[in-house]
Amino acid sequence: MTDCGCEKATRDLEEYLRDEVCKTQHADIREHLENCPACREEALVATTLTDAVARACKETAPEQLRDQVLAKLRAVQAQHDLA
Repeated sequence: MTDCGCEKATRDLEEYLRDEVCKTQHADIREHLENCPACREEALVATTLTDAVARACKETAPEQLRDQVLAKLRAVQAQHDLA
């Protein structure tokens, strides 16, 4: 294995984190991340952000909030229909 360097590691980071690179590329990027604190930090930020977005997508709004939003949308739509 050879260190792929910062440019390749950061360019392919998202694909690496989603396991969308070939085994050779995966090993090279993993090796680079193990030896490069800056790229490892960028990978941690990307992973943390991805996890936060995934958690947020699983949450549902409280029923009262959903009702308020739907009521407001209906009111705006009704005003638009009158215009």
